Amino acid sequence: MIVSQLHLTDFRNYAEETFRYREGVNIVCGGNAQGKTNSAEAIFFLCTGYSPRAKRDKQVIRHGQTSARVSCEAQTRYGSVSAEIRFFSDRNKEVSVNGVPVSRIGELLGNVNSVFFNPGELRLVQESPEDRRRFLDISLSQLSRGYFYALQKYKKILAQRNNLLKEENLSLIRETLPVWDAQLAAAGAKIVAERNAYVRMLSPFAGEAHGEITGGRETLTVTGDYRYEGTEEEICRQLADALREKADKDIELGYTTVGPHRDDLKIRVNDSDVRTYGSQGQQRTAAISLKLAETEIFRERFGEYPVLILDDAMSELDCSRKRRLQSFIGKMQTIVTVTEKEDVPGYEKANIIRVEDGKIMSD
Repeated sequence: MIVSQLHLTDFRNYAEETFRYREGVNIVCGGNAQGKTNSAEAIFFLCTGYSPRAKRDKQVIRHGQTSARVSCEAQTRYGSVSAEIRFFSDRNKEVSVNGVPVSRIGELLGNVNSVFFNPGELRLVQESPEDRRRFLDISLSQLSRGYFYALQKYKKILAQRNNLLKEENLSLIRETLPVWDAQLAAAGAKIVAERNAYVRMLSPFAGEAHGEITGGRETLTVTGDYRYEGTEEEICRQLADALREKADKDIELGYTTVGPHRDDLKIRVNDSDVRTYGSQGQQRTAAISLKLAETEIFRERFGEYPVLILDDAMSELDCSRKRRLQSFIGKMQTIVTVTEKEDVPGYEKANIIRVEDGKIMSD
């Protein structure tokens, strides 16, 4: 997959600019706060309908404006595709694919695929289980719209079940709880089954990438919770049993204590928990390795690599790890943001785009 063009209008600090990318490595360089990350964010927004930085969509609108627009053109093994999102200060965003408006974000997913890494992604190995679930959910939602819709359904049912658990009428809770449990188990089973399969694919790819980047000096393993196993139907029964067994505890606490919303990943380097015992460099390399593994899963599923976006990924890697990382990013279209183009090994062969104050500058 190749993103050939990205157009920004009143997005972040861009008034109006068009980025033109090539196959292979594209380097977007410039000083701090000039707009490098904003351009990377825009591509990821067009892939997922989600920003890794903004809590509210209207935050991406350029100061003093009431709307913004991002669009891209891409070439896939199945043909050309375009995507567009319009943002408004007074209403919800509008999304279209190939010029046709879509009413649900799920219809945007899977048209243009990307894997995104920036320093904030270190949360994947440093922070809470919520950050690791987010990693799984974003990747799996691009791979499977069915997963995305099951996740949305699960979240709605979970919220309704939690609201019920806060009721003061105990007889109402016990009478109604089985209805919500059945629905929650059914939606949750698909999520668990797909996460289990995904993590089992992810671990060997991540281990291979990590070994390459570290020159074989470190090993990386990734495992899921695997509390619920088997077919989707079997997992559904297991979840239903767990919900029933924990009903009294859930009623006492006022929230649901079991289910895929409690899942976590175990990430270990040299058989030690990287979150607790890993150095900053090990944590960064582990996070990048997981992202590289993600690209391999996309290739297996769709027959082509996604666009790899590395936003400020090189800043804290030593020279040897940078060189080894280069062998991976040469496999696919990669968009790298850096302060200086020399930070990227082999930059002489790359497409260089220099930005300054929200404008593309010619060298």
